[in-house]
Amino acid sequence: MQQFRIYEFENEEQWIHGRMNGIGGSDASAVVGMNPYKTNIELFEEKTGRKIPEDISNHPCVVYGKKAEEPIRELFKLDYPQYEVEHHEFRILQSIEYPFMQASLDGEITDQKGRKGILEIKTTNILQSMQREKWNNQIPQNYYIQVLHYLLVTGYEFAVLRAHLNSSWDGDVRTQAKHYFIERSEVIEDLEFLKQEEIKFWKYVESGRKPPLILPEI
Repeated sequence: MQQFRIYEFENEEQWIHGRMNGIGGSDASAVVGMNPYKTNIELFEEKTGRKIPEDISNHPCVVYGKKAEEPIRELFKLDYPQYEVEHHEFRILQSIEYPFMQASLDGEITDQKGRKGILEIKTTNILQSMQREKWNNQIPQNYYIQVLHYLLVTGYEFAVLRAHLNSSWDGDVRTQAKHYFIERSEVIEDLEFLKQEEIKFWKYVESGRKPPLILPEI
């Protein structure tokens, strides 16, 4: 049984406006204090209309990621032909059980057994060895939380995150593609934790009462 409603928007402006009506994938890490760019208080202020979200659409890294998404998705199809891959540009999925949870996916994939999964695409510039270490046999926490959120909304069985790590050497740009495979059955406890935290956060939004600040671990 499908766990979400589908909303199709005509253009990017409508899609962006639709994303403000709940917790999206990029919001989820802020809910639990794992977003390096936004606190849970700042997210609360945005969702209650007390603060206008910063427009980062023209930031070079955002522009790069947006333009690179389609060719990276096509490369994924070539590298992993065993998956069927679909993408819908201006679609938002909304959880039926928890309508404030929503998702905009980089891709929906189906494996050879007919199981449904999520494709998440990330691009990042590696400027220091510490940044590369965050991708060493693991996904950075904020991106991991984003994938968990999408699994909550969709109820899908698995997710694949494809990361393109760019670094510069003597004027040459080198790109490393890495893949991370997540089975829903292996992250049940993390999914339950995130679900409860999002429910708690949205109750603060609905009441208009500011939540306690969650500071990231040092």
